[in-house]
Amino acid sequence: MNKNFWHLYIIACVLFASGCGADLDSDQQSRSITVKGSDTMVILGQRWAEVYMSENPGKTIQVTGGGSGTGIASLINGGTDICESSRPMKDREKEQVLERHNQQVKEIPVALDGVTIYVHPESHIQSFTKEQLKSIYTGQVTNWRDIGGEDMRIVAYSRENNSGTYAFFKEHVLDNEDFAPEIQTLPGTAAVVNAVSQDRASLGYGGIAYSSGIRIIPIQTDENAEAVQPSLETVRSGQYPLSRNLFFYTVGEPTGEVKAFIDWVLSPEGQEICEAVGYYPLAEK
Repeated sequence: MNKNFWHLYIIACVLFASGCGADLDSDQQSRSITVKGSDTMVILGQRWAEVYMSENPGKTIQVTGGGSGTGIASLINGGTDICESSRPMKDREKEQVLERHNQQVKEIPVALDGVTIYVHPESHIQSFTKEQLKSIYTGQVTNWRDIGGEDMRIVAYSRENNSGTYAFFKEHVLDNEDFAPEIQTLPGTAAVVNAVSQDRASLGYGGIAYSSGIRIIPIQTDENAEAVQPSLETVRSGQYPLSRNLFFYTVGEPTGEVKAFIDWVLSPEGQEICEAVGYYPLAEK
């Protein structure tokens, strides 16, 4: 074999090795983590993703909302790596994951929230008891004058029924009774806040991070109890009556890039982002 042959052979080997390495790196970097679910959590999930990707070039995290129910359905069907949910998964939903994937669901609390009651800034209402809220949302009270407000018909906004916040509110405020037919449902907490901010006769509910243009009302467990405003201290202690965890769910124990991202979310840096967005970090262990 002459010198030209060996020269070409060596070049070919180098190009082949370079090509293989490029493909491997491309495969690793193109691995996209999908996060889907809670509209309450979507702004938090997006902020986590933005910061994580900025610190880990080449990593891709796609975050979409649609509601906790949508995220859970996607997890069951294998359509997402991580489900964001503002309510705990139901036993039947967990069974469906096991039946479909032959693995148990992994539940991971990632932040704290207080389901918040919003009114227009000019509303005369200073606090609500849980019973008053139940009376409004089940249709027993329809005028603000009946609970110390002005003589105006109440316009009450709710989340749609695939929302984890809707399910939480129905269980913890309505005692699982049905919402009144006249309650107006909106697709997302931001839409509820926007509607309430423009109507003095209205109220709504949603996550603590959504507070622009409205006033947050403290809650009493009953008429003799102290009215409690949601805060880091009252939510962590459970003193605020509508405190809750916000969750990630995965099929089985998270591994690889998914585990690395979740570990970062639970790290001090990831938990600081909860407060920056407007939610609360988990209690330190």
